[in-house]
Amino acid sequence: MKFQAKKLSVSIAIATLMTFSFVSNSFAHCQIPCGIYDDHARVESMRENVDTVRKSVSLISELSGKTDPQSQNQLVRWVVNKEQHAQFIIDTISDYFLTQRVKSSQEDYAERLQKHHAVIVAAMRAKQNADMESVDDLALAVEGVAPYYPEH
Repeated sequence: MKFQAKKLSVSIAIATLMTFSFVSNSFAHCQIPCGIYDDHARVESMRENVDTVRKSVSLISELSGKTDPQSQNQLVRWVVNKEQHAQFIIDTISDYFLTQRVKSSQEDYAERLQKHHAVIVAAMRAKQNADMESVDDLALAVEGVAPYYPEH
């Protein structure tokens, strides 16, 4: 059984590395700046990413005790999915909000910076863990920046 668990861990690590070697960072908004912004849509996208991370964690937990090949395959896929969607959130905060929308001239700059940073840290923790507490923290962090970007 220990051999199977070790083999599964190695398989997950290899699949994750292979996936991330092919993932492009092409989801960032342009840095021209183009003047085409839909901040609320970005927040909604991050909310969807949180939901995906949540579902991934749930299914990782469900599949983690199974050793059949199909379950192991699905487990690897859900781990990779969790990682990708948490990274999408990090990319949105860094490549869109922090570069385009959070300005040092804003009166509440320090507060905005702190809240956006909290999203990045929470997403990183969601990548490092497979528990709902990390997902809940990520959801709260995303909701912490949402009031800055209301629907039009």
